[in-house]
Amino acid sequence: MRNLKVDGDRLWQSLMDMARIGATAKGGSCRLAASDEDRMGRDAFVAWCKAAGLAVTVDGIGNIFARRKGRNESAPPVITGSHLDTQPTGGRFDGVYGVLAGLEVVRTLNDAGIETEAPIEVVVWTNEEGARFAPAMVASGAFAGVFDVDEALKAKDANGKSLGEELARIGYRGEAKVGGRPIGAAFEAHIEQGPILEAEGRTIGVVTGVQGIRWYDVRVDGMEAHAGPTPMSMRKDAMVAAARLIAAADASAKAHAPHGRATCKVVEVRPQGSRNTIAGHVYLTVDMRHPVAAELDAMDADLRAAARGAEAELGVQVAIDAIWTSPPVAFDAACVDAVRQGARACGYSAKEMVSGAGHDSCYVARVAPTAMIFVPCEKGISHNEIENAKPEDLAAGCNVLLHAVLARANATAG
Repeated sequence: MRNLKVDGDRLWQSLMDMARIGATAKGGSCRLAASDEDRMGRDAFVAWCKAAGLAVTVDGIGNIFARRKGRNESAPPVITGSHLDTQPTGGRFDGVYGVLAGLEVVRTLNDAGIETEAPIEVVVWTNEEGARFAPAMVASGAFAGVFDVDEALKAKDANGKSLGEELARIGYRGEAKVGGRPIGAAFEAHIEQGPILEAEGRTIGVVTGVQGIRWYDVRVDGMEAHAGPTPMSMRKDAMVAAARLIAAADASAKAHAPHGRATCKVVEVRPQGSRNTIAGHVYLTVDMRHPVAAELDAMDADLRAAARGAEAELGVQVAIDAIWTSPPVAFDAACVDAVRQGARACGYSAKEMVSGAGHDSCYVARVAPTAMIFVPCEKGISHNEIENAKPEDLAAGCNVLLHAVLARANATAG
């Protein structure tokens, strides 16, 4: 089976067929979770799965499981998949590649007449993006027991429509229990969504884990005053303090290289609209990431130390509210090795790496041995209509997925 390969042209055609559902003007896709476009994408996927002889089950939060029988039906299945929902101006490959790569693995096994010991299931997770219903990755999280299913279904979009109501409307609020399904191993193929593989000329990313993420809301309270008469030494300038915090977060991430990340994005200043008034209040968001919890703790300490320094030197008050934490994820060593061996067997250049973005696999890893496969995307651009990937790279990632799934589907039951 060493020379077994997927049909790259068929994979590409499936991706392009799906991309036409919710196609956008700039060549991307818009299939928001539980929208009519999401229904059409799901319908197409289910039809393709049934044509491939798979049995389809939908659970109570809309997750789809398409099962290929194994010789030992009592063995826990090897699952592979991702999501079909997109950002409002999303690309053609984020998420959907992992779903259709899983389908292509099954089609290839069918073509070759290969039967596995354990069953194989291709999975679609609901609302990974969180673009319409917050939080992101809610359905894989509910599957893993992180979120309460009933509460997740109550999540509302900007128009007040709930996830549960909309899933029922489009016909994908199933009856199967959410979670509790035994899993032998789980794999997710995905575009990198970053520039590293392309920059280094590597074909495959062997993903060993996912960075921990911490989100902060920061409020700086100073005092408004006239920009002209107020001496620099007597100011309580909230904007200067905020600038120090931004610089400190940036410096901390660089000090915890190569994996440290810090992003300060939303900044709101009061009073607005007056250039000759010293800022009295500033609100900003901080996003910190690192794959090692202790390093994240150190970055957190750096931010708080900068806040104390600003308070002492500038006379302001700083409140830091940690609003969300996603702990670092270390993927299963045996599953990671299956990806590593798959890349080696196929002769692809590979790089072991940590994912900087969150994925459904973060939650799946809590209940099953899990690993991910990355392939390059053009200039690292994702969550954008111009997101692009080469057909040959997508086929390469799918070949690695094929060999990893095959190895685990025969090992899991053995």
